[in-house]
Amino acid sequence: MAAIAARPSTFDYVQETRFMPKKLLATACASVLATCCLQAHADDDSGFDDIFTKGHVDGQLRAYDFSRLYNTNQTPDAHAFSLAALLNGQTGAFAGGFSVGASFFVASSLNTHDDPVARVDTSLAGPDNEIAGVTQAYLQFKRDGFLVRGGYQFLDTPWMGNNDSRVIPSSYNAITVAYSPNAEWNIIGIREFEWKSRTSTGMYKDNLYYPSTFDGDSMYGNNGSLPADASKANGTWALGTTYNGGALKAEAWYYNFLGFARTGYLNGSYTFQTDTPFNPSIAFQYLTQNGGGDGNVLVDTQAKLLGVAGDRVRSQVWGADIGTSVFDGRIDFAYNKLDQENGAVGGGALISPYTMNYGTDPLFTTSMIRGLVETGPGHAWKAKALYNFFDKKLQLVASYAKYTTDYRGTSHDVYFDVIYHLDSLLKGLTLRDRWERSVGGAGNLNPNNASFTYNRLMISYVF
Repeated sequence: MAAIAARPSTFDYVQETRFMPKKLLATACASVLATCCLQAHADDDSGFDDIFTKGHVDGQLRAYDFSRLYNTNQTPDAHAFSLAALLNGQTGAFAGGFSVGASFFVASSLNTHDDPVARVDTSLAGPDNEIAGVTQAYLQFKRDGFLVRGGYQFLDTPWMGNNDSRVIPSSYNAITVAYSPNAEWNIIGIREFEWKSRTSTGMYKDNLYYPSTFDGDSMYGNNGSLPADASKANGTWALGTTYNGGALKAEAWYYNFLGFARTGYLNGSYTFQTDTPFNPSIAFQYLTQNGGGDGNVLVDTQAKLLGVAGDRVRSQVWGADIGTSVFDGRIDFAYNKLDQENGAVGGGALISPYTMNYGTDPLFTTSMIRGLVETGPGHAWKAKALYNFFDKKLQLVASYAKYTTDYRGTSHDVYFDVIYHLDSLLKGLTLRDRWERSVGGAGNLNPNNASFTYNRLMISYVF
């Protein structure tokens, strides 16, 4: 907690620059790139010979089959199948460190969607039979531990990432500046302007709190609490640092989700190396969040998260995880506590514009279906075990989580995961089946407060 409070200068800087025009920001980045390029030319006259000879192309083929089974006659079961291809390409470095990258996708249900749309799991690839588009298109400069990347790109941060649990990952229109003083330490700054959800075909100024078709988007599996006439999202400033020193891992992040919440996040873990099959570890995480006044979209629209509107954003959550390796496996016991806040949006709900309803946030107790981000203030604990067989070709995972919350009651989630790497048949081929059952809850946590079973069968081929 003290570490977050000790960073006012960084917070002030982000606040002061939050309304910087895009042209000014682009000019500043261009100046940095030009300076780096001139230095690069002074050191390296390799020219443009490596653009194609050292370029790289890779991709994935994915066949996913999802089933949502509800133990109630009032909500129909939902199913979806999607066959998808993702193709990534990046040129070799030119002009001393520049390169260009792009990623394309196409996904099709092969006309297997049921009618009506209520019987389709639209979170997989939306309600349409086919979607296609561009997920990445960027120019970057990378040299001597320094990176600048601008354009459509994947992001990998705790609260703004690629959410890659469907056929197409999320991506962002952003400028990323990063510096790595050494192999263990990274410093990252991001200005994000727009994003593409997992089911969208382009970039939009919204997030998961907006309606599915806001401003022409096709964003499904979202929260959708905001009205259709809400003002557009203004993007995000983010600043973070990560350290991976082997036994010690730590990260600290500040996010200003403009018009939604200012967030400070800390996470760290330590593994005790014992030279035995048992290597215990401990991990802690802490998040604090605030926001309000004129310009906060959730407050201005009186959006009801968990049925509760508020005059400000305020949330605080902490967590701990204790575990150990066990030969070729691992066991963990985790706990999270999200405080209730009177007068705050959602009674203290954690505002997460790019993971809400996705179940992809970094809290220790989040399950495949949901976690405290979705269920709101309260506490949760989770036990998890995994083991690898046949020289790590087969991995089995099982977990149990219990959520005790103020607005969505008490619920229990049981989870099983089977991952089988079939490299002996075809290098890069993987078969995975994820199954989870949620029981209990209140306030329509599951349809009609009945049990909900979610099965995700996934076949992927990486090339």
